Amino acid sequence: MSAPYKESMDPESQALLPHQENEYAASAPTPGGRRAYRLRHVLLAFTAGILSAVLVELVLCSHYTLPFALQPERSPAYVDLAHPDAGSTEVHKFPPASPTNAFPSFFPSNVGHAGPTPTGAEPALVATAPSYPMHTGAPHLLAPLALSHNASTSKSNPAFDIFKHWGNLSPWFSVERGSFGIDSGPEAPPTCRVTGLHLLHRHGARYPTEWASYGGPANFSSRLHNAADGWSASGQLEFMNNWTYKLGEEILTPFGRQQLFDLGVSMRMKYGFLLQNFTETNTLPVFRTESQDRMLASALNFAIGFFGYPFDGQYQQSITIEENGYNNTLAPYKTCPNAGDRTKSDRAIPYVKQWASIYLHDALERLRPQLHGYELTIEDVYTLQQMCAYETVAIGYSKFCELFTEDEWKGFNYALDLYFWYDSAFGSPVARVQGVGYVQELVSRLTHTPIPVHNSSTNATLDDNSATFPLGHSLYVDATHEVVVLNVITALNLTNFAADGPLPADHIPEHRAFKSSHLAPFATNIQFQLLSCESHTDPQIRIIINDGVTPLTGIRGCPEDKDGKCPVPVFVDAQREIIGKTDWNWACHGDWDVPPGPAWNTTTGDAPEPGSVFV
Repeated sequence: MSAPYKESMDPESQALLPHQENEYAASAPTPGGRRAYRLRHVLLAFTAGILSAVLVELVLCSHYTLPFALQPERSPAYVDLAHPDAGSTEVHKFPPASPTNAFPSFFPSNVGHAGPTPTGAEPALVATAPSYPMHTGAPHLLAPLALSHNASTSKSNPAFDIFKHWGNLSPWFSVERGSFGIDSGPEAPPTCRVTGLHLLHRHGARYPTEWASYGGPANFSSRLHNAADGWSASGQLEFMNNWTYKLGEEILTPFGRQQLFDLGVSMRMKYGFLLQNFTETNTLPVFRTESQDRMLASALNFAIGFFGYPFDGQYQQSITIEENGYNNTLAPYKTCPNAGDRTKSDRAIPYVKQWASIYLHDALERLRPQLHGYELTIEDVYTLQQMCAYETVAIGYSKFCELFTEDEWKGFNYALDLYFWYDSAFGSPVARVQGVGYVQELVSRLTHTPIPVHNSSTNATLDDNSATFPLGHSLYVDATHEVVVLNVITALNLTNFAADGPLPADHIPEHRAFKSSHLAPFATNIQFQLLSCESHTDPQIRIIINDGVTPLTGIRGCPEDKDGKCPVPVFVDAQREIIGKTDWNWACHGDWDVPPGPAWNTTTGDAPEPGSVFV
């Protein structure tokens, strides 16, 4: 090798080359000046290198046991302890607080020169299309590649959709036609045309809330992290040795933002033609939401989907305050003290615990031996199911989903049905009273008349102002929480959903009507659809929940109808009767108690009558 060539090589390569003056002659020099090495020398050197590497690895890595050392025998369960960071919270803070390359003046949002901008006709799928587009629910989310199997099950059912078995944590999807008992679609029935829409929807997918009465991902991860120096995982749980908690708190996830954007686009495609009424009257729509971050973000993402960017000048966004002491029909619990009394409003937990101990029994027996040094409980295993749903809607995929069988996911779905039945719907003594304020506003809008008496969660300052609560519009959009959606369903007296109540805690009723994944998933939406039909003198109303038409026969006077229609005057009279019978002062401020568990029950969402005695 020539000296110039050697000098042209980088220093690291030069350092790795042998230097002649330091070379050791393994054998006599050959006539050409090269050293002659025998094959055995090469093999011995190679073997010595391997042995040296193995010994160093064994000495440095204390979790291996030297085969020749006299060390006390240790259980294989404690061979690899979890990483010290296991269970810790991982946060990626974006955007940076003070970016060094932020020059807003160089990057205006509008520089002019937009080109042609004429608009076309508004879309009207519900009025013009021969069928109705269905929403599958989970773009950009990855389901587990495989689920655990029961001992008697060799493979999974390919038709099983895990996303539809997470209760209120499911992404919203179009329920199957006929799911609620009406074999009709959301498109306008024959001889009818759509004249108006009142839309009530939930916020999109979010991170877990700060507080949980049972389970709670953040609580579990903290317990794991605090004990990380004493536990290890193996088998299906081995990934937990390096797992970190990546969830925030309560705000929308990226997928949640997309849900509301997509919902806005969907509603514009179906009901865009209703905007012509605003053009004709020279007015703008008024949509409502609340001050919580995820509520405002949901409303604005919906607006971007519905109106496009920029939406300034196309509508007006009312932001009501969600805080104690502020009347708000979209957050009625803030002014209903009994809704904050857990003995009255959180009656579901004994039922959830009883059911969890049944459907998660096998899962606990299967997973407990795989977590060493930490004693898993039924509540912990339930939390792992919550973790699956929350991680999936936050980061797209979760290893926790693979840990459970189809039957255990069906059990989880039903556990959430129990939770919401007894805490927010027909089995809760404070459900109807919390939903009645929204019903008052609905009646006011349907009749184009102000609310006569503010005796619930309605806000007189806002609802009596025609600017913030306009009447006579053909389109209304309100954003709220899943509990309020269930409160409203209960207050409306949609009794088809209460047919199986009270829900049992020892088995899943076959063909049950109340499913939280159908009624209150992320971005759930209720369409109060107004119709003018040639076959009816009076205007008609239908209630469509996640694209499923709902029977209205539980509402006094509403007839059985193959398309779920009810005359608006009949519907309004029945709702006024319900409003008149709902006592806000007693249900929200009254001094009453109910015993826990099945000793007392309701299937109407009403508080016990004054003077009731329970034994």
